[in-house]
Amino acid sequence: MLERAKHAAKKVLPFGQEYALTPHDVHHARRYIEHYWTKLKRFHPDDDETLLGLPYPYLVPAYEEGHPFDFNEMYYWDSYFMVQGMLDRHHQELVTGILENLLAVEKRFHIIPNASRTYLMGRSQPPLLTAFIFDVYDTYQPTKEWLEQAMAIAQNEYETVWMGKGKPNWRQVYRGLSRYYDINMLHDLAEAESGWDMTPRFDRKALNFLPIDLNCLLYKYETDFARAETIFGNKKVADEWLDKAAKRKQLIDELMWSESRDFYYDYNFVKEKRGGVSSLAGFFPLWAGMVDEARAAKLVKALRRFENKGGLATTDNQPLSQLIPGSIPTQWAYPNGWAPLHFMVIKGLQRYGYHADAQRIAMKWLKTNLEWFNVHGVFIEKYNVVQPNKPPLKGVYPSQIGFGWTNAIFERLCREYIDH
Repeated sequence: MLERAKHAAKKVLPFGQEYALTPHDVHHARRYIEHYWTKLKRFHPDDDETLLGLPYPYLVPAYEEGHPFDFNEMYYWDSYFMVQGMLDRHHQELVTGILENLLAVEKRFHIIPNASRTYLMGRSQPPLLTAFIFDVYDTYQPTKEWLEQAMAIAQNEYETVWMGKGKPNWRQVYRGLSRYYDINMLHDLAEAESGWDMTPRFDRKALNFLPIDLNCLLYKYETDFARAETIFGNKKVADEWLDKAAKRKQLIDELMWSESRDFYYDYNFVKEKRGGVSSLAGFFPLWAGMVDEARAAKLVKALRRFENKGGLATTDNQPLSQLIPGSIPTQWAYPNGWAPLHFMVIKGLQRYGYHADAQRIAMKWLKTNLEWFNVHGVFIEKYNVVQPNKPPLKGVYPSQIGFGWTNAIFERLCREYIDH
């Protein structure tokens, strides 16, 4: 398959804004992606040593024959982004099954672990369960009874894991806001729960920070709970959830918004001051719908700090740690760009009506992915958006190809910006 893809992918595309991709340009790449899902599909219904049994088939993040990373477990936030490229009738059984797996794991263990391994139960990943539930509900129209059961499980996750005030879920730590955590109380493992392993955002002290993205995700949970209760006809309960969301928004704005820099930052609650790293996490308030039009305009203006030839860099400049020999690699930083972060930013821009900005960024990202595919015949987990023809900055683990969320977001953006 790889050799056929390399043979088919010969066209080198210009990066100029005047060049619009056509269905023909992306045809071979999309066929490659569709065939690649079979390599990522797993089904393990029974517990097997450290691997948790799951009732339905699922997708693993990557597969490459002979690669030292041999995935067999399902990951939390990877799963959410991988299904974004298959929210259609053809993939309905797989998409709903992946969600049911997440719900089953939470119901069994009262946490959705980093991945479906016993040794990864001490931490979770960025919480996207309610967003996943509503994606399935809006796409496939299951019953209200199904929605009620699914949201009850999500509410348990919200209260037990993300609003926990002590071990094993000591995440709510400062004025009702939450942090990333690991039961071992180690900063680097808490940073792994963030999904951004590793990043300069937390200065290697993740337990000391209230992350802007996490608390926006929890705001989304609260507004999703309100939406669900409205569907169920429980207006009073819906209003209570909206009050909780409003209080969280007020605290986020107070602690994490910088008036001088017109941007959101993580908050170091130990030092009681905002962090100094500008990152794409600061756009999560757009995705969550928690800013007014004036602040949305300021965030859109801030795009220029991150936007490069090949898309959005994860941070606005090169961290000092990248320049120090022997320091831990920070792959979630400049000059690297990541598919899930592009998706969140694009969705936020669309939500507030900034469709031209969303399209511009989407096309840059598609071209970066496609150019790499046309030269190398593969998709990879991250890209160098500053010099798209150069490899991305390496992380603490080996780079991987055939990467699920890259494939999925490429397909999703093709559907939105090329098919239509």
